[in-house]
Amino acid sequence: MPISVAPRAVVHSPSPAAGKRISLASAKGGRLAAVDGLRLLAAAAVAAYHYLGTPTPHFWGETYDLPRAAPLLHAISGYGWLGVEAFFLISGFVICMSCWGRTPAQFAVSRIARLFPLYWAVVLIIVAVSTVAVLAGQRSGAPTDLRTTLGNLTMIPSPLGLDFTAGVAWTLWVEARFYLLMGVLMLIGLTYRRTVAFGFLWLVLASIGRELHSEALDEFLLSQYAGLFVTGIALYLMHRFGPDLLLWLLAGFAWCYTLTVLDDRVAAHAGSNWPVGAAVLTGFLVLLALAATGPLRHVQWRFLVYAGALTYPFYLVHQSLGIPVSRAILKAVPGLGLLPSIGLGLFASLLLAAALNRLVDRILGRLLRRRLTAALDPRRRDAPDRPTRPAQPAPPALADGALK
Repeated sequence: MPISVAPRAVVHSPSPAAGKRISLASAKGGRLAAVDGLRLLAAAAVAAYHYLGTPTPHFWGETYDLPRAAPLLHAISGYGWLGVEAFFLISGFVICMSCWGRTPAQFAVSRIARLFPLYWAVVLIIVAVSTVAVLAGQRSGAPTDLRTTLGNLTMIPSPLGLDFTAGVAWTLWVEARFYLLMGVLMLIGLTYRRTVAFGFLWLVLASIGRELHSEALDEFLLSQYAGLFVTGIALYLMHRFGPDLLLWLLAGFAWCYTLTVLDDRVAAHAGSNWPVGAAVLTGFLVLLALAATGPLRHVQWRFLVYAGALTYPFYLVHQSLGIPVSRAILKAVPGLGLLPSIGLGLFASLLLAAALNRLVDRILGRLLRRRLTAALDPRRRDAPDRPTRPAQPAPPALADGALK
């Protein structure tokens, strides 16, 4: 995730020879709680789409028709898929922040420790619940066979030709490729000038990939989402170094690219149209800009930070586990009604997200981070081997095998 907790801004001494400018992060320092809040808003939009805005006819059964039961909510939630676009926009900002001042190894450890424990836990929970449902004679919405489960635990089942156990996890594969591109930039050296050049070059190459209709280039360069990531990167550079004409040009070029290619994804969502989608996404961009460089950067509400911590587990469970809960409630208590049943399913997803955050992320995630950090410690890996005692000659009876 699209989908990670915004780290604290780290201030380093400027190095003009490396192409850096004087950092303003110290003036803005601390955690950007408003960005955490925006992450939860994006997750809520995606959940609204899956629960209320889905174009699937009779999604909740033959008895319940969403367009008639909640016409306004259905129409508004029909654009909730833009929450994924918002996640990628935020990710450009947050991941650039996470990379700054870190080595590639430190960045890799932070991403692995943050993403994998929660993801593994959710995949195994989904498989367990689906297996119980199958044994009880009910239809399972997720694949439960061992091969698919093992492939999903890698977080890259799609390249392996497998279905996703958690339907929303396709975005994690997009994020992983973005991390790879940022990792390459980190190996070259992360500076203001290089990051700006990287943003412009990425957009140009993504445009060329689209023109060539090259599926391989599109996959590697993320041509559908490159503009979102680059816009987020430009906003982080404004947050860290202050806005200037070059960064406004990068952000403007990236946003024009984003809104142009957005039409492809609008066409894939029935009932959506480009002007509304472009306006909604641009509104989210304005909110992120206010959180990065405007007055919202001063917001320090702690509940937003906690909300941001719940975003990733909530995003993972709300569809594959929350929707079955709502359906079970709707079936068990039909008199309760559709909207209350949906509300209970969402509430159950939040409770599960809180439990996963406390038991998995805070415990296993931190443990994995410590162990990986220790394993990659250069003092351990690069230290010369300790001298060993010279081998002692065997006693004569043992040497010739005469001992019995």
